[in-house]
Amino acid sequence: MIDFKNVSKVYDNGTKALSNVNIHIDKGEFVFVVGASGAGKSTFLKLMMREEVPSSGTIRIKDYNLGEMKKRKIPYFRRNMGIVFQDFRLIPNMTVYDNVAFAMRVVGAREKDIRKRVPYVIKIVGLPQKANSYPNELSGGEQQRVALARALVNNADIIIADEPTGNVDPQMSLEIVELLKRLNETGTTVIMVTHAHDLVKKFDNRVIVLEGGEVVSDGMVEDGEIPIHSSSHLNHETKGKIKEKFSKKFGKKQKKEEPVQEGKDDREPDEEFLNAIISDTDSYRVYLEAEGQEQTAEAPEEAAGTAEDTEGGDAQ
Repeated sequence: MIDFKNVSKVYDNGTKALSNVNIHIDKGEFVFVVGASGAGKSTFLKLMMREEVPSSGTIRIKDYNLGEMKKRKIPYFRRNMGIVFQDFRLIPNMTVYDNVAFAMRVVGAREKDIRKRVPYVIKIVGLPQKANSYPNELSGGEQQRVALARALVNNADIIIADEPTGNVDPQMSLEIVELLKRLNETGTTVIMVTHAHDLVKKFDNRVIVLEGGEVVSDGMVEDGEIPIHSSSHLNHETKGKIKEKFSKKFGKKQKKEEPVQEGKDDREPDEEFLNAIISDTDSYRVYLEAEGQEQTAEAPEEAAGTAEDTEGGDAQ
């Protein structure tokens, strides 16, 4: 689904952001991309969202060749993606409902579809009682869940989470990742970019490590440790482990949630899912403890691509 082949990026000021990056991410994978400030994470995201183009190499996402993509096609391409940012980027004078509905309105969805879809997605992220609240009435974790609902509402094939736990406490950080993992289980591809190594170590997932613009390792978290081998010299055993880890998951056709159609409003999210992601329940605390995790103290069509998506972020 996502292919970076020999991708390098050098900015006009001479900054070398990425160097000969080769990454393949299959449909339905959950992948952490980690690295310190300046490692190339932001450039990696900008290339994926087609905010930037590579200086050399090719990037293919689904059926799109991003280097050859015409500007008028970019908004349509970005509709395949849902973006979640560290700073939430909610519209302060809109309610939770309208913040989520906005993402549908900018792509021209009908109001009757919006009225069906938006409450469903808000319920998925565990905030049905907050639909009429404004962002300043929500906690940081609740705001991040609204941002996630907005990313989900247009049935995106790919969720890109850019430091989604950067502005929330450790407990909520675990909840955000658990929610992303539950969404991934429905077949959505999830790429989470973060510098929080300690958080990543709590999850048995694939991790790509960037350092100085290069991929220095790519493998599975094992025994709470991020892989340290060089991705350019992955041995057959390591490759086999990665393939085995995901073969069952990707060998089967994933069931993707279908867009809401007129007259079809009977879908209900999984109740266990909802119970697991609502933070103020004792059952969720028990759930975390059982997992061995300690508790610590979008406007016109062009905007549909991401009027919010392209704000902020440094060159690397």
